[in-house]
Amino acid sequence: MVLATYDSYDAAQHAVDVLARHDFPIAHVTIVGCDLRWEEKVLGRWGLGRALVTGAGTGGWIGLLIGLIFAIFSPWAGWAISSSIVLGLIFGLVWGAISHVVQHRAFASMPAVVADHYDILVDPGFADEARRVLTDAREAAALR
Repeated sequence: MVLATYDSYDAAQHAVDVLARHDFPIAHVTIVGCDLRWEEKVLGRWGLGRALVTGAGTGGWIGLLIGLIFAIFSPWAGWAISSSIVLGLIFGLVWGAISHVVQHRAFASMPAVVADHYDILVDPGFADEARRVLTDAREAAALR
């Protein structure tokens, strides 16, 4: 049963938080995103330079992780870490260049699935109690 509808996920989450703070059995609550759509937020240009820097950064971190693992088992700890970082940087640069050539995109983006609105559903046996808790919380907030 639909308890309430909100325009944002944060508002729906806040309502469930209110229920939880008032000892409502929230295992009987569900947040459902309705009318889903795909959005892609454009972050900026994606040129060869940015691809190389991103690839090198990722490769360097992976190299550091591998170097630390080798350092645990190797008597030459300093060489293991530094050589792994250098190799990671090199492979990251190469991978960044290859991915830039293959992608054929001039921009970086972050995809997301976004809902038009969010319904809070509650099991029918708990609907009256949930409405009472949310109404009492709204009234208490209005008095402040």
